Amino acid sequence: MLKTRIITALVLLAVLLPVLFFQYFPAFAVVVTLFLGAAIWEGARMFGLKDSPARIAGIVGALLFVALLYKAQPGSATALYAIASLLWLIRYAPSLGLGLPQLGTAANWSMALTFSFAVFVCFFAIVGLYLRSPVYLLSVLVLVWIADIGAYFSGKAFGKRKLAPTISPGKSWEGAIGGGIAVLVIAIISIVAAGGVPWLQDTFAVRLQARFGWGVTIVALLLIVAASVIGDLFESQLKRRAAIKDSSNLLPGHGGVLDRVDALIPVLPIAALISAWL
Repeated sequence: MLKTRIITALVLLAVLLPVLFFQYFPAFAVVVTLFLGAAIWEGARMFGLKDSPARIAGIVGALLFVALLYKAQPGSATALYAIASLLWLIRYAPSLGLGLPQLGTAANWSMALTFSFAVFVCFFAIVGLYLRSPVYLLSVLVLVWIADIGAYFSGKAFGKRKLAPTISPGKSWEGAIGGGIAVLVIAIISIVAAGGVPWLQDTFAVRLQARFGWGVTIVALLLIVAASVIGDLFESQLKRRAAIKDSSNLLPGHGGVLDRVDALIPVLPIAALISAWL
């Protein structure tokens, strides 16, 4: 299992890193579109669609994504980012306490449509952040990865109070707090070091602090950490309802695309919305 995970990770890095840093937009757009189509397919299946209709949903989503890329400006699509962020606040986050609608109901299909929209906007935000610069996009992704890694080790060391025992028993409040502290520490180090490291000056945390100061920066970073936790828990809730372990087996050893981007789905529209003001 570990060997499979490592091989898959190496293959993904071999594909994604050149696409990210060679700055050839058509190749980047193709890769993002493929991952979007896979994510919508996986999500549709978790909401109860059979495999064939779910595949059609993924293909339609990918085609719409391509059409929107050539008709809109991802860097300035603030309305889309705001709507997606609001959906997480008023619909998906509350479901962690209230529960999900039953499969097959009108409420379920309504949530399926809006969640597909949220996934769509997440990938649109990836393009918008990339167009600012690959380093800028990577700096947002790294914040989520640090939060996840910090939560894992903090939870292992100090975890006692369950964060959402009926959804993801392994997650704890201590882990979530540890993830937030890890993000703040790394962000502060990058901000302090940015004066002597030119490439750090084009990162999310550094630009945020330069524009709004320390107070807003800390609040925004903690908001991003909280959003990443909510995204992770929401996908876990979908999988638990569908009685599946992974969203798919597209990425051997890692599960599916949604398993890898669940925490990013709420975070990236928020980061893109904040970035519109920087």
